[in-house]
Amino acid sequence: MTEFLAAVLANPFLQSALLGGLLASVGCGVMGTYVVVRRLGYIAGGIAHTVLGGMGIVYYFGGPPLWGAVGAALVAALLIGVVNLRLREHEDTLIGALWATGMAVGVLFLSRAPGYNLDLMSYLFGNILLVAPGDLATMALLDGVILAAVALCYRPFLAVAFDEEFARVRGLPTEPFFLLLLCLVALTVVLLIQVVGLILVIALLTLPAAIASQYAHSLRRIMVLATLLGTGFTTAGIGVSYGPDLPSGATIILVATFCYMLSTVYTQLRRRAARKAASASAGASAGIGKAAPPAKGGAGNPGGAP
Repeated sequence: MTEFLAAVLANPFLQSALLGGLLASVGCGVMGTYVVVRRLGYIAGGIAHTVLGGMGIVYYFGGPPLWGAVGAALVAALLIGVVNLRLREHEDTLIGALWATGMAVGVLFLSRAPGYNLDLMSYLFGNILLVAPGDLATMALLDGVILAAVALCYRPFLAVAFDEEFARVRGLPTEPFFLLLLCLVALTVVLLIQVVGLILVIALLTLPAAIASQYAHSLRRIMVLATLLGTGFTTAGIGVSYGPDLPSGATIILVATFCYMLSTVYTQLRRRAARKAASASAGASAGIGKAAPPAKGGAGNPGGAP
């Protein structure tokens, strides 16, 4: 660990990687909470794999792949959202089709592009060590859009996430807010692709929020704790992978998964112990009540002993 800290101070690319992990953690902490609460993991997976098509097309025509990822993610989010609202019985079919089509289109345009592009492969498998200053600026911009939208629409998003039917009965236009929520999830997917690649993006989007929800019970607290956990996972993953030269994205996911498993086991044991303690306390109270019969006689009982 000392070697890694010294390397961070000496190497700008490691500093950029840590900053990229922090920026990605903000998005995954905030929007990952909605994904976990609203159970949008499958939709987010469909969006993530559709992104490769947009990246391949834009790269083929000489543009920056990241902006192709943004465009493809937003289009996929809107398509899936409309189908979810209008034709829910076809939602799984559409997500599967977009999932496969996006990957196929991306591979097709990538194969026709001149030469072999390592950067595009890093988007597929993730390599936070290759994050460029321009990518950091784009990530910061996307974070700003996400935070501003959540701050402005916090209560409508809260209603859509927890009780959409009740919100609709109260007159809230839930459909536009649901589509906006999916668009923000799409932007978060693009953020995380920089860190772990589109193959592993769902894990980093959901695991910090899932762990946070085991300890915090309000949406704001879950978001804050998930952001801190995401920052810790990315930093620890980079640190662990640096010495043995392991893939950083995969290492980050393994660290997060290990922590999630430990947290789940701990919370289950804690709940079981709490139930046993509550049962024992209830049994003891019942036993005391049975062992203490009502008193007979005394100053307040004229019919007692003479």
